[in-house]
Amino acid sequence: MTRNKRELLRAGILGGLLGGVVIWIYEAMVWVGIQHLLPLAGIPRNAVGLVFGKAVQDQLGAISYGLGTAIHFGFAAVWGALFALAWPGLRRRGWEATFAALLMAPLLWIVMHVAIAVVGDDHPDYLDPVVVIGGFLSHLFYTVPMALWVKRTTGEAETFGKVPH
Repeated sequence: MTRNKRELLRAGILGGLLGGVVIWIYEAMVWVGIQHLLPLAGIPRNAVGLVFGKAVQDQLGAISYGLGTAIHFGFAAVWGALFALAWPGLRRRGWEATFAALLMAPLLWIVMHVAIAVVGDDHPDYLDPVVVIGGFLSHLFYTVPMALWVKRTTGEAETFGKVPH
């Protein structure tokens, strides 16, 4: 693996982890604090319920917190790495990282939740506008910081506010 590819993967994984933290902050503020959809402790175990169903989530008890955290951050790191590998090509084509992130958020939500619907029948109502809009919005809180981190740490950030010499 080339040094450049290692640096891209590192930036993507770290950006993905950053996005994973930010989306959880969003969920804590909105899903827990404003909408009262679940308790704060429900956030880490949510991934277990989505992937394996609520019955498995409940059967695992405390283990579901660790497993859910691993699932959440594992997917966050993988998506970040994939974005980082695609970023140089997007940049060469004139894409801005935030624009790419805005398009990636709904796409990512759709891919993840189609996969969830395929593996089991215990999932949210994906025809409910609240679920769809909330899902798209929450994923913006993942993709935007992730993409900006990748852009910044790969030396691709614009020199905003700097005067050319």
